Amino acid sequence: MIRIGIVGCGRILAAHLEGYRLLKEAGVDNFEITALCSRKANDAQSYIKRGEGPPQRAAVSEIPGDPLAVSDQFLSDFQPDTPVDIFTDYRDLIASNRVDAINDFTIHSLHHQIAELAFAARKPVLSQKPLAVTMAGARQMCEQARAAGVTFGVFENLRFDQGVRHQHWAFSDEGPAGKLQMAVMGNIGTWWAPDLIVAETPWRHELVQGGGMALDLGPHFFDMIRYIGGSEVETVTAQTRVVEPTRYLLRNGERVEPVSCDADDTFYAHFELHSGVAGTMFGSWGGHGTATSVGDGPVFYGTKGRVTGDRIQLDGGEEQSLAKLYDAHAPTTMKEKHFPLGLTNDFALSQLDWLEAVASGDQPECSGEEGLRDLACAYAVVESAKAGRKVSVEEVLSGSLRDYQKPIDERFALT
Repeated sequence: MIRIGIVGCGRILAAHLEGYRLLKEAGVDNFEITALCSRKANDAQSYIKRGEGPPQRAAVSEIPGDPLAVSDQFLSDFQPDTPVDIFTDYRDLIASNRVDAINDFTIHSLHHQIAELAFAARKPVLSQKPLAVTMAGARQMCEQARAAGVTFGVFENLRFDQGVRHQHWAFSDEGPAGKLQMAVMGNIGTWWAPDLIVAETPWRHELVQGGGMALDLGPHFFDMIRYIGGSEVETVTAQTRVVEPTRYLLRNGERVEPVSCDADDTFYAHFELHSGVAGTMFGSWGGHGTATSVGDGPVFYGTKGRVTGDRIQLDGGEEQSLAKLYDAHAPTTMKEKHFPLGLTNDFALSQLDWLEAVASGDQPECSGEEGLRDLACAYAVVESAKAGRKVSVEEVLSGSLRDYQKPIDERFALT
């Protein structure tokens, strides 16, 4: 039995608990959540037992498919007989003999600190993306995990999304769209626009806390393109902006509690993969009026056709449903790997990936090393914008380029 201690009881915890509940319902019974840690004990208590304790904070999003739109999830829904300890200091939770492994769902700047203690105690870790507040912190985490010889995963749930799994097949050797050639993806005004505090978490707009859109969503986007393209990102050329220097909470239709922003809320980036794929991504938490999105999500062009969302159009053919093609033609072995136990929830699949690695003593599909490369790609965006030139991901990975990160490294004594 893997006894999990969760550090961080913010609103995203509901989506994680939904994933764990779905695993239990699918017959995965080798884990239980035995401890929660939050700075405020009431926040942890609110997730333990349905009908008891303080109320959970309401979801902050109404966007379909957004994990922050999930709410009303309780541990008692899937482990009613498991006692759950509450901590207000992650150090105490990690040292507790009630937990064997750690889930870290805290802010970026705590990830390396929590991981250091967990790895010293030889306890496996599943860390929320981005892997760390800077590349120095992320490299430290990976080195410590290797030295401890324990499982280290990063929660990059996007690659486990049902549609992304289908797109991965479409551009694989067995897929209908051929070899990937180009990609373009972008959204303006879809999330928290035009000037709201993202997820009601002001630290996401502070440079020294590792805030900004490129670092918040960039790891997801780059993990997806690396996964679908089957190749590493080599170079990035980018620009960033703070379009809305002041942001607000929304209360009863009124904007209140303004915060100043010095981390990007908008970015534009061109990237190149080792395979020769070229692409562009952009995003903004700003945008007055109405939202603008490219395609039905990211648009991918291969040597035989185009894919966006669930739509695939091959040369000379009519538009088709990618999901139906996948169901009809994808190899059974791939389907079983993509959706074990028939699961399609991306949180549940990411958690299962990590749990199976912990049980076997291996590394998961989304390992710390994968998270390290995703973070390097995201940091290449802001480093390129600061340097005013094309940058290689390798110089960000190695630490030879870190001008943007220097004040953050200094803040957290990272080298």
